[in-house]
Amino acid sequence: MKRLSFSAIGSITLGLSLMACTPTQTQPSGQNMTLYSAQTILTVDDDNPTGNAIIIDDGGTIVDIGEFDTLKKRYSEANVDRRFADKTITPGLIDPHIHMTLGSMMYGLDFVPPWDMETPKGTVKGLPDKASLIAKIAEFEKAAPDGPLILYGYHNLVQGDLTRQDLDKISETRPIFIWHFSGHDFYLNSAAIEAAKLTPALAEQFHGVGLDDKGELNGRIYEDAALALFATIGPILLAPDHIAKGWNGYEAIFARSGVTSVAEMGYGIFGRALEDNYIKAHYSDEDNYNLYLVPEHRAFTKEFQNIANLRISEMARQTDAKPRVLPQVKLFTDAAFYSQTMKMAAPGYIGGQSKGQDGLWVTEPEDLEALMRRYWDAGLDIHIHSNGDAAQDSTLGAFSKMKAGEDGQRLIIEHGGLFRPDQIKMAAELGVGISAASHYVKYMGEDYKEAIGEKTDFITPLASAIKAGIHTTLHSDAPLAPPQPLKAASVHMTRETREGGVSNADEKITREQALKAITLDAAWSLGLEDEIGSLEAGKRADFAILESNPLTTAPEAWPDIKIWGVMLGGDVRPVSP
Repeated sequence: MKRLSFSAIGSITLGLSLMACTPTQTQPSGQNMTLYSAQTILTVDDDNPTGNAIIIDDGGTIVDIGEFDTLKKRYSEANVDRRFADKTITPGLIDPHIHMTLGSMMYGLDFVPPWDMETPKGTVKGLPDKASLIAKIAEFEKAAPDGPLILYGYHNLVQGDLTRQDLDKISETRPIFIWHFSGHDFYLNSAAIEAAKLTPALAEQFHGVGLDDKGELNGRIYEDAALALFATIGPILLAPDHIAKGWNGYEAIFARSGVTSVAEMGYGIFGRALEDNYIKAHYSDEDNYNLYLVPEHRAFTKEFQNIANLRISEMARQTDAKPRVLPQVKLFTDAAFYSQTMKMAAPGYIGGQSKGQDGLWVTEPEDLEALMRRYWDAGLDIHIHSNGDAAQDSTLGAFSKMKAGEDGQRLIIEHGGLFRPDQIKMAAELGVGISAASHYVKYMGEDYKEAIGEKTDFITPLASAIKAGIHTTLHSDAPLAPPQPLKAASVHMTRETREGGVSNADEKITREQALKAITLDAAWSLGLEDEIGSLEAGKRADFAILESNPLTTAPEAWPDIKIWGVMLGGDVRPVSP
């Protein structure tokens, strides 16, 4: 709390001036305001942490928070609404890194996941081994209408290697495309390879082309090479009806999870015109969440060449646009955590499909500083996908060479798959924020030991980051995990893996830290902490209405907390039955 010191004379002068004020000057009447009572209000504001009443003006702005009787007296003419009297109010929950178009593509598909996954259709049971995976793919193939079969969710470290020959046994005539859980890899049968017109020559253009011992395609196509598939599967995945199904599914999960704000962390990847059309078709003021857009560097550079930074700044100045483009950019240092292509320091990968390799750079280290500088010097915040421990060395090293940014300008490392203690220390010294993938610990805390050994101890060490003073938030990277912030927070309070073990118990965070991670620090990562993220006078009235108090609920039970609904800009929006 900030404290001010006054001289004795100054204190007397201040007191006299306050006495001279009329009641209407110091105590608003409450006209055109509503006073909401609650069992508990958790503000995530250190200066005023709790209360049981909040008053909102008719413009959707928070006026005051405190005890009901005090506020009722202070704002005597306010309307009183007691419908939340037995509920807990928190700031609206924020998922600061999702992918609306990509996620809609995936959520519109059938899933073959390695573990139980929450989807718009409900929980899809996991397929824990190769036999059950192959049987399920065959089941889908048999029931599918004519045309290519595209399924999502496979993971090699759990379900075993999946080869072209495995898929050929299911069908030699129907093209089968299996989309890896990471979203960065596809696995094809021979019919799919033929349909996509792929040849081994593709390996001369892209690194991400799997070849067997004879130099023939083995069916794995990954990272940028996957773009070669979209002439074949793009018309299916991007069809309006398919996107509508996935988008509506997204929104259903937001509503039942108390999510009031999300950020598309890759605006433009599929083309701005296409994405804008989807947004126009499916997003409106009637929705229970606010959508923000963070432009992706490669997409904007393709469209605007060397003035991409200026165009982002120009778009971001249109603050009344909905959805709003933020004055930020998304960059990449390395590749994917789940597909074992993140960039690893020695000894690299000791097992899995990348055994003997050390991953992939998306931006070569010698190019990263200049790329960062292009956007940093334009005053833009930078979000940078940086997963492996070698990637953190490159990202932090390049950022350390930047000149001081504008007031409030920030760099946020996205995902942050691995962080060594020395890298946490350096990030803190540089003022870097971390937006951590919420689910790496849960899904890979034990399975990844096959691939990276004892480096699993460095998977998303949030307690260490928070202790170092780093703004630390959590995101789903949906659809890789469902956009359920309470579930994400639970993972890092318990550090429980899907097998029931615990991954590095020293990195467990507290309830208070977890709540801040999915509210105020999430807002900070988007540069929106002056608008949302905590419940304070002058901020927008975005909050979640919960049936239980998370600060008195066991961490493992946070995913089971029921959501009554949300308030969005002063409008009450209950969850639809």
